[in-house]
Amino acid sequence: MILHIFNPEHDIALSYDNKYFTPPHAGRQLRYDLDYLPALWAKDGDCIMVGNTTSAMVHARRFMAHVQRVRFISQDEVANVADEIELVSPWGWDSAIKFQLMKLGIHEDILPSDAELSEIRTLSNRRFSAHLLQQLQQDMQLPFLCGEAFYVESIPALKDVIQSFGKAIIKAPWSSSGRGVRYIDQAMDAAITSWAARVISQQGGIMVEPYYNKMKDFGMEFFVDAAGVHYAGLSVFHTINGAYVGNSLSTEDEKRQMLAPYVDNRVLDRLAEHLTQLLNDHLKGKYQGPLGVDMMVVANQNTAADTTSGFFVHPVVEINLRRTMGHVALSLSKEERFQQRMMRVDYDGSHYHLHTIHKEQRF
Repeated sequence: MILHIFNPEHDIALSYDNKYFTPPHAGRQLRYDLDYLPALWAKDGDCIMVGNTTSAMVHARRFMAHVQRVRFISQDEVANVADEIELVSPWGWDSAIKFQLMKLGIHEDILPSDAELSEIRTLSNRRFSAHLLQQLQQDMQLPFLCGEAFYVESIPALKDVIQSFGKAIIKAPWSSSGRGVRYIDQAMDAAITSWAARVISQQGGIMVEPYYNKMKDFGMEFFVDAAGVHYAGLSVFHTINGAYVGNSLSTEDEKRQMLAPYVDNRVLDRLAEHLTQLLNDHLKGKYQGPLGVDMMVVANQNTAADTTSGFFVHPVVEINLRRTMGHVALSLSKEERFQQRMMRVDYDGSHYHLHTIHKEQRF
């Protein structure tokens, strides 16, 4: 039996790297409101740890006809089934979720070691994404691939790189969706300089990359097991100011059609193939579970560049070494009634809600 946990505060927990980490209110609320999500991919007989079992059952029924095949349990019930649990599958692994599970009675021998968690944290640093981006570009040698990112360890070095870019984006090495990111037009003001200095002090450095005129967000989802890395499917998603809003629910062919005006299908195939191999080289034996690679289509601002479609592709904006909302969309898209719809996460001022809406409706 597998125990599933939705811990969306994972990205922030990585930045703190403290088993006693307490997530901010928004993270706790998101976890409580959407803790039923693993029911969408859990197998028959699996358990899902939730805050309120009755509420979780009601919400899960909106998305699945046979919700009774999984079992929702509270934290207090975990110890009662600990001996039956063979594997734990959280949204993402970090020292805080391991500590929580051990306190609840989960046997340590089925949890990652501290050394394995340290490796996962290192690979979750945006510095690794930048390294993989460079490797991918060198391997593929395609003129319409773009993207560069640098890790710097001081404010003077940061200012030098920004000066060479003009418009730039700086990112904390570990941060959650839409947070830990600042946009810079020509020069850093005092507030951004102070923020960047704090990030460097707390996390050892900061990422800086040029600002791109983004046309469309998309990504590729993968799974890693003992045999290696496996491609799972495309993700066509939507963001506002860098924060996740929702996903298209469609078949793989339909998502390819959405991207066809920007990216040739043969390029998508080559990207998936090369990424699978590169990820396998870096992750096999170090991580098992889901992951996602965020990408984007970028407007061609260089008329001399050789691009068939008039667009560039940034193939590794970041790597999420955890389950993603793209994986949630893949699970929902298996049901025909949700295809041709959009999956959206809303906040009404007090609670988060997962909806599916008609594609004609706007985000």
